[in-house]
Amino acid sequence: MPKLLDTDGLYAGPVIDAHHHLWDLTMNRHPWLRGQKAAPLGQSCLPADYLAAAKGFDLAASIHVEANWDPADPLGEIRWLDKLARPEGIATRYVAFADLASTDAGAVLEAHAAHERVVGVRDIVSWHPDPARSAVEDRRRMLDPAWRAGLARLEALDLSFDLLMSPWQFDDAVDLFHGFPGIRFVINHCGSPFDRSPEGLAHWAEGLKRLANAPNVWLKISDLVAYDPDWTEKSLGFVSRACLDAFGPERCMLASDHPVVTISASFRQTYDHFRHAFSDLPERDQYALFAGNAAEFYRVPNFRS
Repeated sequence: MPKLLDTDGLYAGPVIDAHHHLWDLTMNRHPWLRGQKAAPLGQSCLPADYLAAAKGFDLAASIHVEANWDPADPLGEIRWLDKLARPEGIATRYVAFADLASTDAGAVLEAHAAHERVVGVRDIVSWHPDPARSAVEDRRRMLDPAWRAGLARLEALDLSFDLLMSPWQFDDAVDLFHGFPGIRFVINHCGSPFDRSPEGLAHWAEGLKRLANAPNVWLKISDLVAYDPDWTEKSLGFVSRACLDAFGPERCMLASDHPVVTISASFRQTYDHFRHAFSDLPERDQYALFAGNAAEFYRVPNFRS
């Protein structure tokens, strides 16, 4: 492996951003973005915008995760992405949307699996005691028989599942992981540490360790500032290292969540934090976090190290 550190001893090797979004607001296909005025949610994010944000980093590849496109047209986002002009490697793999509890989930999943760029799906289940912060009404969504029937189809189709949930749902997630050992899961955004109190963070960190007991689960260290808008390097560092402590360098991957992350931090601030937070690790572990694990999990083709 070539030398990956710069003269300051910080990571300067290839990056695979394991989680970002693209959207074109002129198309009016994202209901949650309608009426947004302020940046970043009130403006389009196209490949040129994303590349400008990532300037200065060796961005070798990226993974596009579904951005809450109109759920009535679950294949529309994939068709749109295919038509986008972009450099090789950008959005090289897709995590598509599927409503797993819907009656047509099987057909949608088969269509996704037939597409060479689609390697996984996401159906957000995140619940919060405050309805305004919940993505779903049912806290126990992961236990719903219809939803689980849709999820069960992923194994035969060789699709992974991106799981966006909250700490209030960790017990159900543990049950889910052990109930579907043949499916590869990756938890989004550090498991969403909403509660910033010492007790809340301790509960979240201990919960991560329970989740990590399932060998078929990975973790994205991504968009830490979504739950910590008044962040400091110390506060971000606690979360980053708790994630690493739970899942180890073999099952963590780093990601930006661009452009959503830019509500509170830039792409550069995000990755500079990662470079400092993990600078004490061996080079092979830093490479795994910044690129290698995402390349393996999402089957990134022709990846250059």
